[in-house]
Amino acid sequence: MEHRPGRPAVWQISRHEDVRALLSDPRLSKEPGRVPGYVPGPAGLNRHLVHADPPDHTRLRTLVNSAFVPRRIALLEPVIRDVANRLLDRVEQHAHIDVIADFAAPLTFRMICAVLGVPEALDTPATRDTLMSTIAPDPAVDTRQSEKDLHALLDVLIAGKRSGRVEDGTDLLGALVRAGDESGAMSEEELRSTAYLLLLVGHDTSMNLIGNGMLALLRHPDQAARLTGRDAGPRLLGTAVEELLRYDSPVRDATFRCAAEPVPLHGRTIGEGEIVSLLIGSANRDRRRFAEPDTLDLARTPNEHLAFGYGPHFCIGAALARLEGAIAFPLLLERLGTVALAKPLDELPWRPARVMRGLTALPLVRQ
Repeated sequence: MEHRPGRPAVWQISRHEDVRALLSDPRLSKEPGRVPGYVPGPAGLNRHLVHADPPDHTRLRTLVNSAFVPRRIALLEPVIRDVANRLLDRVEQHAHIDVIADFAAPLTFRMICAVLGVPEALDTPATRDTLMSTIAPDPAVDTRQSEKDLHALLDVLIAGKRSGRVEDGTDLLGALVRAGDESGAMSEEELRSTAYLLLLVGHDTSMNLIGNGMLALLRHPDQAARLTGRDAGPRLLGTAVEELLRYDSPVRDATFRCAAEPVPLHGRTIGEGEIVSLLIGSANRDRRRFAEPDTLDLARTPNEHLAFGYGPHFCIGAALARLEGAIAFPLLLERLGTVALAKPLDELPWRPARVMRGLTALPLVRQ
């Protein structure tokens, strides 16, 4: 437990059994307002399902859930594969490749834009930078200006849906706008906050999965060879994605939770109003749950990792991230050929974010 004067205590929970149980414990609240002065993100953009308890969480999740059910996500497979191949076509003759900038970032952002109905004109590195600045601010950039840029971006998206100028209104963002305007099922602040959340998390989680996963495969060439060898197939690919999610999770710390009432735990008590930090990365390496947890085994089964959380707040975009990973990993290994890290392992740049774990660049050189 961490306790600083004048601030609420923060409990660090690392055991798999405890993290899994507390992820679905109704005594832990997701509402940041329970902790005075705690603001988890950009002003005016925190009224979304990640920071809500029932019944608001149930209402908001129901509004977005249909767009992310596995059968609908599966229809995106040819689109994901086409975009992925076209991105790799661009760097086919390049001696140096950055897996993040050249592939993972544009691929995952394009796909969440497709789900939401974001026009291609806004599918740009500048838009991605605006979003990413909210979770890992650049000290050299004015935070207030970044937030203004983000609000302006969301204003353009929502106004476009209302005017009918963007797409045809059958996408998720169009459906959310209609739900708010026609039935009052979502307030204006909830609409803006939800659009921001889905754009950010739908991009960042999958980008981190691909980046972290490729780094793991490069460090374990024997395992990488399994994905392109004779034994490669749907079953191995499925367990491989789950193992890469476990081994270096794209989310290392679950999103905000605090105790709504006292919670006894191992002879101690988490007090009401105290923050609970659920360490997913640690739980996924717990020796009590996983045999040889520091070993990458693409055929590992069972694999009860918590990379997407657990319980009512289980990641709504899990099916999309899994599909993107299943397409990306074998395609990258096949098309990049023999590559190596372009800089030492300890010099790779990681984004300084608390919740997410991801590289800002994964530079490779062809050999």
